[in-house]
Amino acid sequence: MDKNKINDATEAYNIVMDAIVTQALPPSHKVSENILSDMFGISRTIARNLIERLIAQQFLVSLSPRITQVAPLTLLEIRQNFTLRKMLLPEVISLAGAKIDIEHIRQLNKRIQGLLPVKDDQTALQLLKINKEINLAFCAPAGYPLMNDWVRQLEDTAMRIYWLYIKTRQSFPYSGDQQNSLLDLIKGDEPRAIQAQVQDMIAQTEERILNAIFSHKQFYTQDLLV
Repeated sequence: MDKNKINDATEAYNIVMDAIVTQALPPSHKVSENILSDMFGISRTIARNLIERLIAQQFLVSLSPRITQVAPLTLLEIRQNFTLRKMLLPEVISLAGAKIDIEHIRQLNKRIQGLLPVKDDQTALQLLKINKEINLAFCAPAGYPLMNDWVRQLEDTAMRIYWLYIKTRQSFPYSGDQQNSLLDLIKGDEPRAIQAQVQDMIAQTEERILNAIFSHKQFYTQDLLV
């Protein structure tokens, strides 16, 4: 065991995922056991297992036995993420319905509003984590563990995408009013209306993010870097 190195798998995972989201490890950046150990103080054993896990989750890509990189973030990845979320989230959230803890989500939503406008990277990352917690809280009561794993992976990728918007607009791509409107529908237990609202929120968010990308010349590259 490496002395004075991080040997907790969960802590190491969170550190590296934060770095991928905030582009401290930017798209296409080379990753290895040594790099993770040197950059973040992660033990080589944990780093080796973490790399395998992140490759399986498609946050890292293996180009050869010797070369592993942070997965690219392009318009294709963004469109695919939104397409899958539009397919999955409306159904899962409508299934969860009345089981959703509405008050908990309202409190999380208030925390997001309190962080706006975003003034620094730490606040931006905190906001993204709270938003992920909200979306998982919407979906978890549906009671499908495998589906929740899919949602969690989509939300981790969404954090990478939303980072672009927050860094260029210092705001969030959907409003607290939209969230509260959805909560009112959930409280009334209206599955079809819930599905339509979730679909509309995701579609509007996708449009805002793509507009932000197309209006900033620094994104005119294969990998979307800020």
